[in-house]
Amino acid sequence: MVKRVKAPEKNLIRSAIGHLRAISEVTKQAIKPGTITISYPHERRKLPDYFRGFILFEKEECISCFRCAHICPANAIQMYADQEGRYYPGVDYAKCIFCHFCVDSCPTAALKPSKIHDVAFKDVESMMITPEQMEQVPEIEREDKVTVEYDFDGDVKLIRRKEVEELTVKFDKPKRPRFVAAPLNAENCIGCRLCMFSCPVDAIKSKVEEVKVTLETDYEKCTGCGICVRICPTEVLKLTPVKGGEV
Repeated sequence: MVKRVKAPEKNLIRSAIGHLRAISEVTKQAIKPGTITISYPHERRKLPDYFRGFILFEKEECISCFRCAHICPANAIQMYADQEGRYYPGVDYAKCIFCHFCVDSCPTAALKPSKIHDVAFKDVESMMITPEQMEQVPEIEREDKVTVEYDFDGDVKLIRRKEVEELTVKFDKPKRPRFVAAPLNAENCIGCRLCMFSCPVDAIKSKVEEVKVTLETDYEKCTGCGICVRICPTEVLKLTPVKGGEV
């Protein structure tokens, strides 16, 4: 025997209340949406000043110390020589993991962070950025007119401002005393002249007197990069701060 399912009893008041709640919620979302989704690219999220984005370069500040290339865990930095024999970094973005160890380790702030994170490349080869290209801010076609910021006070909500955020970061350069490589332990020198051959600015010269090799540093040329100090097998050279024009 088949029993028929009884139709639910209609409650007009409850049904009207449910419809009114639905209409009010739709109206509220239409006027002031409660979503936490950002409508990119028409909206752009506000990023911190030290966001690890596309790396920019200021050639005049670079002392060719190679620290960026040595510290890079992904081997993404390649040093390029210019016509004067100075070396400057380029970044392979096919390898770069955006850790910004290079930016943090740069003693003169020649490498700079930016908030640019949506750069497109036409092929893998074009992802290798030379020092000259790093000096230029990438051309960006922006569609955003609203900057969005998350507010975590209580319920998560978005704060929208009709403003366009600057993607390049301006900050004060760190104060760094001038250093030079001075032969403080000359008696340890074995005459290998690795320091002279490795110097990117040709600031170290050697003189041979009988069977003894003497090193001389041109402090006007020396940039304090520390390459000679790191490569010296007997710790002859030391980075020494220049105070009042004297070493």
